[in-house]
Amino acid sequence: QGQLVESGGGLVQPGGSLRLSCTASGFTFSNYNMRWYRQAPGKERELVATTTNTGHFTNYADSVKGRFTISRDTAKNTVYLQMNSLKPEDTAVYYCNAVHSLTYGAYWGQGTQVTVSS
Repeated sequence: QGQLVESGGGLVQPGGSLRLSCTASGFTFSNYNMRWYRQAPGKERELVATTTNTGHFTNYADSVKGRFTISRDTAKNTVYLQMNSLKPEDTAVYYCNAVHSLTYGAYWGQGTQVTVSS
């Protein structure tokens, strides 16, 4: 059974940085497109960043372009989200998501809290 485990969340001041990690197990990581979503209290879940299974293509929500970077390390079965210049509106629970590039079968992580506050 596939599993995703996120880490790296926490409390950071506005303008600061955090790097989230999501480590996969139980499935062939290189067959899956990887995504980061976030959900703030009272709001719908929002797609933040996507990388294809090869890592050759990435895409970002307009709200994070130029500040966040998604990357993956196939040797470590891990996808990262580097978040710079954080703003209070980035506060949310961040979720890792894996989607098979052909079958669209999916896995979700349990989420990690990111709080941006002074």
